[in-house]
Amino acid sequence: MSDRLLEGGCSCGAVRYRLRSEPLFVHCCHCLNCQRQTGSAFAINVLIEAGRVEVVAGDPRPVDVPRDDGSAQRIYRCPACQVAVASEYTRPEVWFVRAGTLDDPSQVSPDVHIFTRSKREWVALPESVPAFEVYYDTKALWPPASYDRLRRERGTGGRLDG
Repeated sequence: MSDRLLEGGCSCGAVRYRLRSEPLFVHCCHCLNCQRQTGSAFAINVLIEAGRVEVVAGDPRPVDVPRDDGSAQRIYRCPACQVAVASEYTRPEVWFVRAGTLDDPSQVSPDVHIFTRSKREWVALPESVPAFEVYYDTKALWPPASYDRLRRERGTGGRLDG
């Protein structure tokens, strides 16, 4: 992605953003929470450091949404049209930008399919992309450069899963 700039926004155009670097990784999540929150069979999320998401127009509003496990997920929505443009989970330093809000969503494709235990039976997964019933070992799957960026962002030398 080094030669392309990823930009996107909400449906009404009030919120616009730009990713200032290559994403860390791209998830296709099939969990029931993602299905419920998107009204779809899965969510495709572009993982990137929060500080590398430049909001160029508008002010996405954080909304805390309950999850099945009792935790909360913060979703950033356009205050006008309510489209979810990004989420953060337990660690606010990484945003999960909704790939469907990119101006050209075809610029990204999943690096991994997660929580496939709740995948809809009619969704066929490509054999060329790793898939996990729940989650995976980040260090084992991510490109070393992405893993190092995440370690630096979190200020830790240890394990970063979850």
